[in-house]
Amino acid sequence: MPPKGVNRIVSGSEYRLKGQTAIPYSGRRELEKRAQAQRRGRIGDVAKRFFDLSLVLVASPLLVLPMLLIALAVKLTSKGPVLYWSDRVGRNNKIFRMPKFRSMRTDAPEVATHLLSNSGTYLTSIGPFLRKASLDELPQIYSILKGDLSVVGPRPALHNQNDLVALRTECGVHALIPGLTGWAQVNGRDDLPIPVKVQYDNEYLQKRTFLFDLRILCLTFLRVIRRDGVTH
Repeated sequence: MPPKGVNRIVSGSEYRLKGQTAIPYSGRRELEKRAQAQRRGRIGDVAKRFFDLSLVLVASPLLVLPMLLIALAVKLTSKGPVLYWSDRVGRNNKIFRMPKFRSMRTDAPEVATHLLSNSGTYLTSIGPFLRKASLDELPQIYSILKGDLSVVGPRPALHNQNDLVALRTECGVHALIPGLTGWAQVNGRDDLPIPVKVQYDNEYLQKRTFLFDLRILCLTFLRVIRRDGVTH
């Protein structure tokens, strides 16, 4: 017998309160699965944040001197500020400001470098070296500390890369915190067309685990040493 005040609507275990709409058993199971996935997601976010902060705090003392030397080199070799701040698309398509060591002249257009037909003419004298060695990315540890970036995740799009943002939103990648490095980065970087890049981003969305992040970090180190995938 159903509990007092409850109408039995189907044989089995489905009951509803008087005046309420019944939720099918399969629907309740789906809601429970979603709730469990959300809880796992929140736990995963906390663990990932702890890992990001731990890694940055350990690495920061080792990076202080190299960053000071790079800042001095940028200042001495070209006119303009040491850092270049760009508007980037973050989690849930929110815009944030992200710093890099400036590797291009101050009159360079604000577009993705691969879209420039003559990008080399806008690079500073040390710009190619900074980009090949990924040293221009070091100031982004600030964005990691702030929470705008994770160590591993899809690389943040420029605010005007509408095609990339639209494709990522379509497959749910926009819900991830962007990263300093990512699965697409270690599989081609600048060489990848946007649809292929988003395929790798979506693959990361489906497979992301702590061990997968560690794998990406190891591959990133190897790519940086070999300077793979950087065309500008």
